[in-house]
Amino acid sequence: MMRVEPNAPSQLLQAAVEQFASLPGVGKKTALRYALHLLKQPQERVSLFVSSLDKFRKEVRHCQVCSMITDDEVCPICRDKQRDHSVICVVESIRDVLSIEATGDYRGVYHVLGGVISPMDGIGPSDLTLNQLVERVKSGSVQEVILALSTDMEGETTSFYLYKLLAGHAVTVSAIARGVGFGDDLEYADQLTLSKSIANRQLFTPNI
Repeated sequence: MMRVEPNAPSQLLQAAVEQFASLPGVGKKTALRYALHLLKQPQERVSLFVSSLDKFRKEVRHCQVCSMITDDEVCPICRDKQRDHSVICVVESIRDVLSIEATGDYRGVYHVLGGVISPMDGIGPSDLTLNQLVERVKSGSVQEVILALSTDMEGETTSFYLYKLLAGHAVTVSAIARGVGFGDDLEYADQLTLSKSIANRQLFTPNI
């Protein structure tokens, strides 16, 4: 439940600020600036802003193949026949896909796990799309799985778990070069470094 200051000049303004401030990385001052900015906009523009967010939340879905967000059942990347569907890059989040796509160099496809194994946070293998990835590999058309996960304990645990799951299948398991930030930091890596880290990937070697 939002907290509304009883002495605020406008409780409606305060309520709007509270909502903006609930977003990641948005403090109260920035939230106030956003709210006052909207107040200056024509009603039609504000209505479009609100309806776009509402439509996004209600209608966006996860790709049935790779779990990337999409407007349709299968995302454009998975539908693209010009992509190399024999190579799958495994990432933690949707943001990682966007970061890699921004380089314009990777032409394979993806698989979004939706996180990493983290017992402390109550996230186990069944909470991720690990089994869906294995099913894709079982199709027989996949030749390489690239692990682009974080190098912290959770990321390494997830990579090792995947490595064991894929053992016995006719697929090469590799990992991108360790000269770039991974996981949540992947989106902040410059495009050249990120592109090279994928191009210089090596066979995955378990460290745990």
